[in-house]
Amino acid sequence: MNERLSSLLARYRELAGQIQDPDLVKDQNRYRDVMREYSRLSDIAAANDELESLSAQFEDAKSLYQGESDCEMKELAKEELHELERRITDVNDRLKFLLIPHDPLDEKNIIMEIRAGTGGEEAALFAADLYRMYARFAETRGWKFEIMNSSETELGGFKEIVFSVSGGNVYENLRYESGVHRVQRVPATEASGRTHTSAVTVAVLPEADETEIDIKSEDLRIDVMRAGGPGGQCVNTTDSAVRITHLPSGIVVHCQDEKSQIKNKAKAMRILRARVYEMEEAKAASERAEARKNQVGSGDRSERIRTYNFPQNRLTDHRINLTLYKLDIIMQGNIGELFDALKLSAREELLRATAS
Repeated sequence: MNERLSSLLARYRELAGQIQDPDLVKDQNRYRDVMREYSRLSDIAAANDELESLSAQFEDAKSLYQGESDCEMKELAKEELHELERRITDVNDRLKFLLIPHDPLDEKNIIMEIRAGTGGEEAALFAADLYRMYARFAETRGWKFEIMNSSETELGGFKEIVFSVSGGNVYENLRYESGVHRVQRVPATEASGRTHTSAVTVAVLPEADETEIDIKSEDLRIDVMRAGGPGGQCVNTTDSAVRITHLPSGIVVHCQDEKSQIKNKAKAMRILRARVYEMEEAKAASERAEARKNQVGSGDRSERIRTYNFPQNRLTDHRINLTLYKLDIIMQGNIGELFDALKLSAREELLRATAS
């Protein structure tokens, strides 16, 4: 740990010098990358400074305790030693977490896909509820939210909704949402009051820059068609809907929300780029050591990750065995506590993996 810490602190001092260079702001891409790395390393430097300060205070208190003859003063020094010891342990643990190798994907924006699974109309209605939950959470973080494509049902649910989320550390917070979300509740359409079980699948795709994924035009088949709406109605009378097929992978993307064919094509390309990027990242991840897998799951969208039980007001995340009895509050977008627990679990597992 000491060797890695020394290396990161040296890099922090190097970046601090670069920030003083007035020419840095002339290259906005480099400026953004430098400031992002500097901000991350600032947390490590601050924790290290705090640890050194507490360690110095501990040595002073220790000397006072050993050289003090007055019983009352000795007892006070002993209490201070215990408190400083506790704080040193806390800061040391925090520093260990900060030293876990940084995943560059954490800072990426995302494209999120929510699809109704088993359960028919009730699954579609819950897909809409999940969408609103994520949208409200994004609002509290000041993130930008944009619908890319959607297929709405007559009752206001979604067979599918695809949207982008951009802002600070979006992927770090939402990456563990990929998988099957199971809901247990009495549907609004249920006359007998029986509880039904439905499922919705969620995929979280880190959004790739054009420079990160090279998609050749000859690898694409682009079809233009008339946009369709709920109940078979037409959204508009122009052939604005776009379907793009990536021939090497077989990935198909459809966009129809915009009235402009050009805008639909641009959105479809963003989604396609994210899906191809995710596919390549998944392939690379599967080739890495098994130890890299963490207990919050692989992020496979076929994996059941969570149950939302409305009659009991209960949410259970099966990957970390966490149950919260405040589902009503969570569905309003107050899901930060769960995200923090998932991130902590993943970091603890990474810490164990790097220590072994």
